[in-house]
Amino acid sequence: MSAQRGKTQFCGRTRREFLWEAGAGFGGVALSAMLQQDGFFQKLQAAEAAGHAPQRDLTKNFLAPREQHFPAKAKACIFLFMYGGPSQMDLFDYKPELQKSDGKSVQMEIRRRSVQPSKLLASKRTFKQFGETGQWCSDALPELSKHMDDLAVVKSLYSDSFVHGSAMLQMNSGRLIQGFPSMGSWMGYGLGTENQELPGYVVMLDPRGGPISGATNWSSGFMPAAYQGTVFRVNGNPILNLAPGGELTATMQRDQVTTLNELNAEHLAQRPGYSELQARIASYELAYQLQTTAPEALDLTTEAESTKRMYGLYDSPGDHPLTTGPGPFGRQCLIARRLVERGVRFVQIYHGGGHQQQNWDAHHGVEENLKIHCPEIDKPIAALLTDLKQRGLLDDTLIVWGGEFGRQPVVQGAGDGRDHNPKGFSYFLAGGGVKPGSYGETDPLGHEAVVNRHHVRDLHATILKLMGLDYHKLTYFYGGLDHKLTGVVEPAVIEGILA
Repeated sequence: MSAQRGKTQFCGRTRREFLWEAGAGFGGVALSAMLQQDGFFQKLQAAEAAGHAPQRDLTKNFLAPREQHFPAKAKACIFLFMYGGPSQMDLFDYKPELQKSDGKSVQMEIRRRSVQPSKLLASKRTFKQFGETGQWCSDALPELSKHMDDLAVVKSLYSDSFVHGSAMLQMNSGRLIQGFPSMGSWMGYGLGTENQELPGYVVMLDPRGGPISGATNWSSGFMPAAYQGTVFRVNGNPILNLAPGGELTATMQRDQVTTLNELNAEHLAQRPGYSELQARIASYELAYQLQTTAPEALDLTTEAESTKRMYGLYDSPGDHPLTTGPGPFGRQCLIARRLVERGVRFVQIYHGGGHQQQNWDAHHGVEENLKIHCPEIDKPIAALLTDLKQRGLLDDTLIVWGGEFGRQPVVQGAGDGRDHNPKGFSYFLAGGGVKPGSYGETDPLGHEAVVNRHHVRDLHATILKLMGLDYHKLTYFYGGLDHKLTGVVEPAVIEGILA
């Protein structure tokens, strides 16, 4: 043994080399034998062949259309994400007991393991039952209330985090931490996309800002980067730096992209499985196509004036300084219809940006929050449902609405604020094989899911099933594990909302 340059050496080897070689000796042989018996290496080989691991084929089209695991109506999904956490007991989850008990003191868990004396806060909204399904909806959403017979309102969801960032990640990726593929990435991985000239997964953000945990919400995680969401701006250029600079002609640009791809392919040949470079090659081709296809998809001049009025594009923004009115969200909903019409697989629209009352985070007053945001989404969502139905697209388009959690039935602060609540909240789904009606219940105060309780993983499994994907089969082999959107705990599909 000798010491050289601060490194202890064993017979001319560093400690690290000695331990590595020792570990790769008889112990390594034993480990390899056990892995071989367990089928580990065959499993990896099969996973790569089946497309469940990063591909080594340089010509692989990651987003080529793929067959559903079983027949299903839904071919595309539009996820309307209400950032901040909308208040269920002021929108869909009518609670007569809460209304009668306004102002009473209770002991209630406000944050994890923090039980505090609190005062119950009844809703100031007026509730009615609508349609043949007789579902409750408040006067905060007068236009959407006319479509209750299209909606399956799940009132008994729960999740694991009281914090916006991790709760959003769990709703989008099934995990509380960063680094895992989002739902749109799983859709692209499982089904591909029907239009190779547009991204398979498009994200649109509120003009007031994006969600607090940022781009991790539409990340592809450890999957090839081709599956991550592409952010579309609805004003100006849809994608930044999309148009070529200088005096490049179309022919010159085509030659440039071809040359870059050939050079990247040569580089990639020495680095098999490097998905970022494979995705870059694909992105150059997609960007070339997007110069014409993206502006066309976002060009609303071809839409009828009556359609644009239906979505609220010409409506006044209102008097509150924080409101945008229905125009921006209505434009995004109309674009979402145009995208799924053109074969895009998954579109996610984030409503609400910035902090506090700029999104659905009603700490400083639930009534003010509802007055800001409900008029922004009410008319556009009603128009989206009507438009899809008129065009025969609602049957094969799945609509999902909700936030990262709900709100508390007790007052926060000196006014009428409501704090975060992941213990019981509401989502609605429509179209794509969904059976309309009310499903599940929270307790009489609206605080915790008690009847037909379903974790977020159950919602994910249900969405996958509606899209024709088996959550058991939709796996991605990474780090020695077969990963799933639904995680390692067996989910329960919400069968009660399936047609």
